[in-house]
Amino acid sequence: MSNAIEFIISASTWVVPVLFAVTLHEAAHGFAAKLFGDDTAQRLGRLSLNPIRHIDPVGTILIPALLLITAAPFLFGYAKPVPVAFHRLHPQRLGVIGVAVAGPLTNVLLAIVSILLLVGLPSFSPAVNDWLGTMLNQSIWLNCILAVFNMLPIPPLDGGRVLTAISPLPVARVLARMEKTGMIILIGLVFLLPYVTSKLGIYLPIFQWLVIEPANALVHFLAAIFA
Repeated sequence: MSNAIEFIISASTWVVPVLFAVTLHEAAHGFAAKLFGDDTAQRLGRLSLNPIRHIDPVGTILIPALLLITAAPFLFGYAKPVPVAFHRLHPQRLGVIGVAVAGPLTNVLLAIVSILLLVGLPSFSPAVNDWLGTMLNQSIWLNCILAVFNMLPIPPLDGGRVLTAISPLPVARVLARMEKTGMIILIGLVFLLPYVTSKLGIYLPIFQWLVIEPANALVHFLAAIFA
């Protein structure tokens, strides 16, 4: 019983940050879209800060749970994408960029809030302070990882949408067509390729290079300013 309780307490230090990080990320896309003239998210009831409205059974619950159970070195997840009618944004290119960066910027803001809360953490009982401190540290790292990951310039990630918006029309059309296959390409590049090359004795920590190291730099940058 004690082991189960310890696992639940430990898991909660990840569950709470994941829930807010991925759901508020998606909510931010909806609010930005409304700002640029598209009320699709609002009409569908997704223009909300209520995390429950953005939960995806697989991305918000199943994947993080499996990573926790298998003691993965990092936790990851995603929320149900907020619907955006990009053709209704005005001005369109600036609107696409604004909607895209709203999610990662929200993650950066959540990391900053977590740093400020950690610095000003009041004195509770040692157990409560330990739980809060751990959770806030997890929140800082998780939000920085999500911000960096989502800004990778590969559609359909937010960075891919920014790249599409700023590219010349012929290039933008090619990138737009990658929306359906981009995630497969990303998974192959970041996860499958390192796995295959490791079997050949070649070490290619692509996720470490593209996400973890920049996220680490972002954490230290934010801590230097706000801690």
